[in-house]
Amino acid sequence: MADRGGVGEAAAVGASPASVPGLNPTLGWRERLRAGLAGTGASLWFVAGLGLLYALRIPLRLCENLAAVTVFLNSLTPKFYVALTGTSSLISGLIFIFEWWYFHKHGTSFIEQVSVSHLQPLMGGTESSISEPGSPSRNRENETSRQNLSVMQKAWRERNPPARIKAAYQALELNNDCATAYVLLAEEEATTIVDAERLFKQALKAGETIYRQSQQCQHQSPQHEAQLRRDTNVLVYIKRRLAMCARKLGRIREAVKIMRDLMKEFPPLTMLNIHENLLESLLELQAYPDVQAVLAKYDDISLPKSAAICYTAALLKTRTVSEKFSPETASRRGLSTAEINAVEAIHRAVEFNPHVPKYLLEMKSLILPPEHILKRGDSEAIAYAFFHLQHWKRIEGALNLLQCTWEGTFRMIPYPLEKGHLFYPYPSCTETADRELLPTFHHVSVYPKKELPLFIHFTAGFCSSTAMIAILTHQFPEIMGIFAKAVLGLWCPQPWASSGFEENTQDLKSEDLGLSSG
Repeated sequence: MADRGGVGEAAAVGASPASVPGLNPTLGWRERLRAGLAGTGASLWFVAGLGLLYALRIPLRLCENLAAVTVFLNSLTPKFYVALTGTSSLISGLIFIFEWWYFHKHGTSFIEQVSVSHLQPLMGGTESSISEPGSPSRNRENETSRQNLSVMQKAWRERNPPARIKAAYQALELNNDCATAYVLLAEEEATTIVDAERLFKQALKAGETIYRQSQQCQHQSPQHEAQLRRDTNVLVYIKRRLAMCARKLGRIREAVKIMRDLMKEFPPLTMLNIHENLLESLLELQAYPDVQAVLAKYDDISLPKSAAICYTAALLKTRTVSEKFSPETASRRGLSTAEINAVEAIHRAVEFNPHVPKYLLEMKSLILPPEHILKRGDSEAIAYAFFHLQHWKRIEGALNLLQCTWEGTFRMIPYPLEKGHLFYPYPSCTETADRELLPTFHHVSVYPKKELPLFIHFTAGFCSSTAMIAILTHQFPEIMGIFAKAVLGLWCPQPWASSGFEENTQDLKSEDLGLSSG
């Protein structure tokens, strides 16, 4: 059930992203007054502490103690600092080794787990501490909700799939309406799309109930507002996954309707990339005017870009000219305005992600897309080509135009990549991240190719050849002497050069044998 919806979709279910405008009302006057008094109280306590310290400076003999501390620090030898540095390094190394062992055994950081489980409740910073005084039934519901949240947080952090599934069933035993548990089972345990859709429908039913309850309590405290944001993200994620199930099962119009309703009901939630899934579904329906309408809204300079947006825009402009395009004809008469627009759109898309054309043109083997992708990386290129190659093949001549023009992009981009042409410079960290996201058998596409300058090649060759000649001369002096005489004979055929070289060779031999005169 992995698709190219974005990086870390599973983590988005249990997280609490930014607030959704229109869903979270502003704080009341009591909350604002309480926050103002809290800030003022902290400032007053700070000023009072400074005043008390100044008043007690003489009884406490602060100046004398400060002078004594200064003398003590000045009297420390370098051995103390070396010992202090070595001890701190040893302790840091032990902590690192323990964290590494704990992470590989339990799939989470020990320090993070302790902070989440123990420190945040003491500081009042968790979303699970939403317990208001009320009836016993209300308190039991809050306790169950806290337990479910704790179990599912551990489940999402767990790296072992059977342990994740076991934790999801444990959450369902505590509360049969735990939406995130159904989501995890649909993602991890379902073997077919039909089974996943059935679990997502159960998650939708539970998620809508929890969402309505959160809407009723959102004005009570900031914790309830945070809970509403979390439940909103869970509900949107479930509906989007149901739309993707409908798309995979061939019910494309139903999928389009669900996605349009989501974008209309929750317009700020663009981080789930619902519009990219909508673009692919509309392309499958060959509803090109609707695709253009979606691009007009989301292909904006102020919004984040993706390979789906850039290459879909290029595909639509290519569609108008690709059927009659011919390289020979274009070279004779030049490019028309529509062809120039299509070529510029292709260059724009290639600059954003230069790895995609090789997969669309089948110059590289295509594999299943990974669960997570990196924008502008090889993983994003694989995910885009996997889902959109059929749409490029459907338009006659589109791949031909792409093949004739995509390499011209690199002539417009400055090299080295200190700045881009239409986008920011291509990041240099994509190769390392893609190697972690993609399987080991896949040959990761690298851009730009790391080419060494000619001077470095020349220097390396010159140093290597000099070292080799020195070793050979040391091991085989007579043979190398004959070889050198022959080389000098070719370059300097004059008799005086040969005789001078022979005399120098004889002198060197006599010195080596200890027969030098004198």
